[in-house]
Amino acid sequence: MSRSDARRWEYRTLRPSRGETKKEAEDPQAALNEYGADGWELVETIDYTGGGTKYLVFKRPAETTTGADDG
Repeated sequence: MSRSDARRWEYRTLRPSRGETKKEAEDPQAALNEYGADGWELVETIDYTGGGTKYLVFKRPAETTTGADDG
């Protein structure tokens, strides 16, 4: 497979907001639905050492551009 045939991805992270106690993350459902509507797929979580989610990682196919790399 040539480099130009390889699928390209773009990535985005979301840090779930935490309540005033800083012990529990607030439910990120609204943000997850918004990301999903924009074509993002949850692929990984990055956790704090000792537990708890620090970041949610999303990816979606990068839009291809034509022109500069075509020749």
